[in-house]
Amino acid sequence: MRQTNLTGEPAAYVSAREELRQAEIELMRHRERVAELRRALPPGPVVDDYAFEEGPADLRAGDAPVRTVRLGELFTGPGRDLVVYHMMYGKTHTEPCPMCTMWLDGFNGVARHLAQNFDLAVVAAAGLPALRTHARSRNWTNLRLLSAGAGTFKYDLGSEDAEGNQDSTVSVFTRDDDGSVRHFYSVHPRMSEDIDQRGIDLFSPVWNLLDLTRRGRGDWIASLDY
Repeated sequence: MRQTNLTGEPAAYVSAREELRQAEIELMRHRERVAELRRALPPGPVVDDYAFEEGPADLRAGDAPVRTVRLGELFTGPGRDLVVYHMMYGKTHTEPCPMCTMWLDGFNGVARHLAQNFDLAVVAAAGLPALRTHARSRNWTNLRLLSAGAGTFKYDLGSEDAEGNQDSTVSVFTRDDDGSVRHFYSVHPRMSEDIDQRGIDLFSPVWNLLDLTRRGRGDWIASLDY
């Protein structure tokens, strides 16, 4: 099928566009193969039933109502997976990460659609009042936000080092019939020494849309305010 019905396309452009189309098809098929490999992973290890702090959506600094919620309680039903986004905020990362904020702006917009298929939570090392304050500033009304600052969840999953430096990570968990929670999959921005900051880019449309343009990504970075 023709890509456009425009007239006057130079032969060199038509040839180059067709080469690009074939490369896009090859990339799509490879992504499908990667997704198949991911889905076919054997059961991962059973993990601790980590504890997090959670509070009401309107929690403000100094408010008392905070409750402890366990990792296994984040599953809302049998047969559902749990996806956790590790936000870079807390400990040595004293300000909310602009890139993580961009990701979560997008997740907030599609959270109701995702909820039809799996459970989603955001975990940060920041204290709950600070996390909720940032959430209100971004109007995150559809995200479940948890503080893990007092536990080892982020360290154990590789999104925090021994000094408290934070990194963004996406982790997926499953739950057995007996309630045991297993780690299924995690991915980090840095996948290898020659791949820096690209490991989770497919989960945000911003990068993919930038890649469509002639300028590409360039040196653009997200900001908390433009």
